[in-house]
Amino acid sequence: MGCWRGSSPVLPFLLLLCPPPSPACPAACRCTPGEVDCSERGLRHVPWSLSTNTSTLWLGDNFITVLGPRSFPPLPKLRLLSLSRNRLELIHSQALLGLGALQELDLSHNYLSVLTPDTFLPLTSLATLNLASNRLEELEPELLSTLPQLQALLLQDNPWMCSCSILPLWRWLSHNRGKVREKSLLLCRLPEQLNKYPVMAFGDESFRQCQETSLSFEHYITFLAIGPFSFIASIFFCTFLGSIVVFYHNLRRESHCWRRPRICRVH
Repeated sequence: MGCWRGSSPVLPFLLLLCPPPSPACPAACRCTPGEVDCSERGLRHVPWSLSTNTSTLWLGDNFITVLGPRSFPPLPKLRLLSLSRNRLELIHSQALLGLGALQELDLSHNYLSVLTPDTFLPLTSLATLNLASNRLEELEPELLSTLPQLQALLLQDNPWMCSCSILPLWRWLSHNRGKVREKSLLLCRLPEQLNKYPVMAFGDESFRQCQETSLSFEHYITFLAIGPFSFIASIFFCTFLGSIVVFYHNLRRESHCWRRPRICRVH
């Protein structure tokens, strides 16, 4: 008992020498302070055991196909996320919740063909977005308008459909040229006659047939007046036509009676 009392002052000193337990690191990854590298690990899902202190997360060159709801644990300090060269086909609208501090997102070299407008809604701090080398034929500008801090956007090497459906995106790109990187590599894939034509080379006249026709107040008044007038006119026309038919029928009957009066008396 006396020995235990005598050695008790040494215990706090020994505890100070022992380092605190290190934050969790996924078994398949390499971790350094603030950075987690899970590249080329054959992963099919985002590892969940990530430290909340993670500021950089590399998940490139894996086999992740879908980011479902809340695919990531809360990572309030994450600044860079790379999912390049996976097999991503779908990103759920709530997949990126908890990544509000993210500043750079790399989704290049995947199989993304559709992105909903609220896909990046949680990423209010995002400055750089890389969507190059996917399967995007069109992109809704509403998706980009949810990124108030966006400064750099990469969209090259996608099979853009250069029809009227690309007009909203073309307008956004035209008004945000400074944010679009590698503009000369944004090329049409379809229709075939526009294959490899630069998207940014279009002008307003190229979409003239797509422009929405705006109607003035006088036009609406005219259309409202034409409807009832046409209905009333059709009634008068039918009445007039019916009268002619009846008159013609009576005329023939009278002519027939004049020729054969005996028959008409019987009727």
